[in-house]
Amino acid sequence: MSDDDDLLPALRAAQDGDERGFATVWRALQPAVLRYLRVVVGDAAEDVASETWLQAARDLHRFAGDVPAFRGWLFRIARHRGIDERRRAGRRVEEPAESAGQDGALRARDAAAEAIEGSDTRWALGLIASLPTDQAEAVMLRVVAGLDVATTAKVLGKRSGAVRVATMRGLRKLAAHPQVLARNAPVPGAAPVDPALPEGV
Repeated sequence: MSDDDDLLPALRAAQDGDERGFATVWRALQPAVLRYLRVVVGDAAEDVASETWLQAARDLHRFAGDVPAFRGWLFRIARHRGIDERRRAGRRVEEPAESAGQDGALRARDAAAEAIEGSDTRWALGLIASLPTDQAEAVMLRVVAGLDVATTAKVLGKRSGAVRVATMRGLRKLAAHPQVLARNAPVPGAAPVDPALPEGV
């Protein structure tokens, strides 16, 4: 049985108003929602994820479909809440450009420090966030959230071909990124890694 098959009874229970069912669905999907939103809205990700789940809980009785369809529906909500947050953030910025530039540089330094001190996940999300928006979203939804091309296209409001191209371009840029190249460079004296096996296996 797949993870989606395991999650289906919880989703159905949640639709019937069962709190434990909703909590099970939340635990299964919240990490991916949060990672996606960290790329889309940065530090506001936790708040936007909360708004996403509040709307999902409110509208769940109207949802019809299986777990993959629910995942697409949930990420559509997350994307719209993320767009709303970016608009709100844009209206809040009233500082002169010079001040905003300094603040941006400070945030970039903080992000770099966190990436060095933090987990590989933060490092990877930071790299993905550096991609153009369409590529970052396509990579997050296809690779990190595990949505198929058709569902990703629905979430982003794009054609499937455009999603494939954006994902491919994003992954190529990531593969050519200096930090990725430096991380993957062979260590002198270390045994070569078998390319057929994922690292760490």
